[in-house]
Amino acid sequence: MVTPVVSSLVSAIVPVHDRPRLLEEAVASVLAQTYRPLEVVIVDDGSTDETARVADRLADERPAEVRVLHVANGGPGRAREAGRAVARGEFIQYLDSDDLLLPGKFEWQVEALGREPGAGVAYGWTSYVVGEGAAAGRPWKRTGERIERMFPSFLESRWWGTSTPLYRRSVTDAAGPWSDLWNEEDWEYDCRVAALGVRLAYVPRPVSIQRDHGGKRLSRWVSSDPRKLQNRAVAHALILAHARRAGIGPDAPEMRHFARELFLLSRQCGAAGLADESRELARLSRSASRGGPGGLDVWLYARLAELVGWRRLARAVGWLDRLR
Repeated sequence: MVTPVVSSLVSAIVPVHDRPRLLEEAVASVLAQTYRPLEVVIVDDGSTDETARVADRLADERPAEVRVLHVANGGPGRAREAGRAVARGEFIQYLDSDDLLLPGKFEWQVEALGREPGAGVAYGWTSYVVGEGAAAGRPWKRTGERIERMFPSFLESRWWGTSTPLYRRSVTDAAGPWSDLWNEEDWEYDCRVAALGVRLAYVPRPVSIQRDHGGKRLSRWVSSDPRKLQNRAVAHALILAHARRAGIGPDAPEMRHFARELFLLSRQCGAAGLADESRELARLSRSASRGGPGGLDVWLYARLAELVGWRRLARAVGWLDRLR
């Protein structure tokens, strides 16, 4: 069944797993918006502590604006997708449960999209905060820059946080469902949006806060964890496909940068014993750098790895790198 869209409504989708206090703060930051109408869709992703009870209480306190879905633990992508499936807004906001929105965000970004009907996503400055400290006095990553489209710059990095953009519903519908990846699912999703060629509307004001804290974060899985590397390998392959669909060729500086990223990840997978992932990433790196100077290096590395073993070669190269 297709969820009917409510004109002017902003839907904030907040996935959460075992973060009761942070969830309360995140939801409060949405309800503090100067803009109306809005709805908050909390997706309890199989929490094992009191988070589910806190989510239910928040919905009971503000039933007109807050509702809760309880789903089996499936990771951030599946949780966001569960929220997207029931969201009714003309505009979609994704918000991680440990981050915050600033009060004018929806007002300014909806206004910006209204001024620029050809734009599909609005963004503004995001600040970075460590622990309970004060927000940095400068925009985080590249959120303080006016950038017209997400590609090709998103090939170099995901230069905003999940809290930064506000999407038109038409854009999220066109992008399709979130993947079930547990790592880099957000980068892959935004590159899928980027491949649509949507224009960005820029708000030169602080709109959200990215918080670093001592709690559990999927991004903190150690870089050599095989599960994380497998997720990253899939995400990188999808991102490359999105970039190619957008027409980014091997001569673009951003594509050359991403080709090197593919090769680095290939080596990391090899060192972790993931030979199939390492082999495929090396192939993608060669393909992405077709005709470039890095392609020969990767080809030679792959030939040698097939002779001596992907894990053995990756560890030997890593050891040599540390000696330099």
